[in-house]
Amino acid sequence: MVITITEVLNSWNQLGVFSYVLPFLLIFSVVFAILDKTKLLSSADNDNRPITAIIAVSMALLSLQFDFVSNFFAVIFPRFGVGLSLFLVVLIFLGFFSPSGDFSKHSWVGYVIGIGVFIWSLSSWGSWSGDAGFGGWFVEYIWSIAVLGIIVAAIVLVSKKPKTS
Repeated sequence: MVITITEVLNSWNQLGVFSYVLPFLLIFSVVFAILDKTKLLSSADNDNRPITAIIAVSMALLSLQFDFVSNFFAVIFPRFGVGLSLFLVVLIFLGFFSPSGDFSKHSWVGYVIGIGVFIWSLSSWGSWSGDAGFGGWFVEYIWSIAVLGIIVAAIVLVSKKPKTS
């Protein structure tokens, strides 16, 4: 009998690996790393790593209590993956129009595209969160906000003083 990757991933999904285990590990590691790096709970002669670990575990478990984080991760990470793919395609197309491969003159393009991918990743937030968070007006006017941002960026770029050599 051959076991496929699809079967393994589906069984992990049924076991809650993607909904609980991975979000727990992600939140725990980020909280622990921040607390450990800032030495917020430590003194010069006393390292409180066990307390830091307890706080990180508590925060990670509490954040998974009502499935809000699991639902958010289920929406944001797949969309982020698609956004990264779109970003890669845009960079390839930019390479067609810049035969030398020198993007230093157009480095702002990457920032604009990155912000666009981030906004696009959040654009469906309201479809599953109701009126909380970015729901409501944000989803309704997302493209208006993006166009306004592009206009402001264009004005800033045009109004910059040219570099003198």
